[in-house]
Amino acid sequence: MDMGIGGKGATLGLLPAGISNAATALVESLKINSISEEVRRKRPVVIKRRNGASEQITEMANLYFSWTKLPIRFWSKIEDWRRWEIESFNMLNGDRFRARPSGQRAVIADKLPGESLWDHMNHGTLTRKMLAAAAQELHRAHQFWSDEFGGRWSHGDATTTNVIYDPPTGRARLIDFEIIHEQWLPARARHADDLLVLLLDMVGIISSRQWLPFALEFLRAYNEPKVMRELKKQLVLPGGLAWIWWEVRTNFAAPAKIKSQLERLREAIGKIEPYRFAPAMRSRKSRLPSITCQVMRPGIPIARSRNRAISEIANAVSPGMPSRLPITR
Repeated sequence: MDMGIGGKGATLGLLPAGISNAATALVESLKINSISEEVRRKRPVVIKRRNGASEQITEMANLYFSWTKLPIRFWSKIEDWRRWEIESFNMLNGDRFRARPSGQRAVIADKLPGESLWDHMNHGTLTRKMLAAAAQELHRAHQFWSDEFGGRWSHGDATTTNVIYDPPTGRARLIDFEIIHEQWLPARARHADDLLVLLLDMVGIISSRQWLPFALEFLRAYNEPKVMRELKKQLVLPGGLAWIWWEVRTNFAAPAKIKSQLERLREAIGKIEPYRFAPAMRSRKSRLPSITCQVMRPGIPIARSRNRAISEIANAVSPGMPSRLPITR
């Protein structure tokens, strides 16, 4: 069955039973973790605990990704999730912060200072400086080796919710490693997808006037022409059941608006010669991944995070189009 771009009103009842169950599992995946905050040894921490049915729920969600040929998946096994979550967090943030296991089902991580780009975006306080910091951190993260991929690391779910910006330091940091790219996907495509996910997160929230300048600032700060060329290939609206996930990733923005914005960005990227990316990032190029936060087996990380979006996936194909749920941390 092909929903296409006009399939927003389709119901779960019109989908094949297996796909309907998998889409429902995406909604339930929001419940795979319970998240709480505490103060331990005078340090604020975040505790993520996998719930009882998490493995079955994430396996069903992965069926949807597989059927729609989306090259991402949840870590369904708890022990795999904890390994990837802890090692990714420590690899990227271990210069000042640490994550560690707790019991059999939980991870405890130091709470990072600052607010998410998602919060800034919705409060109207998102700036180009914040986006440049996010791009620089993604670029730094993409330089780490990952044994899991046999190549460079990638996030898999680099939404604005998962980028924390700290104003005093001007530093952005990445969190939440519940979702991982498929291992067969080349590094360049994985890195382009990380950029795409953040750009799509903005397209339905940022004004049309601001979106292109913000997007170009983000891409210039990332400064990787080969990844830009790969990104251009991905700036095309999908059809079929994959469109459900794109609706979620774009916060249910109108398809015409998404198409227009992506076409403008694709055209703008084509006009930017590689040398024009370099000035914005010349100072950052000397910044190498920190060896102080490298784990014994670098880049073995874990996965979850499109939670904010996932909670609406069933409603996305229900008769009434829902509004976005509030985010709490």
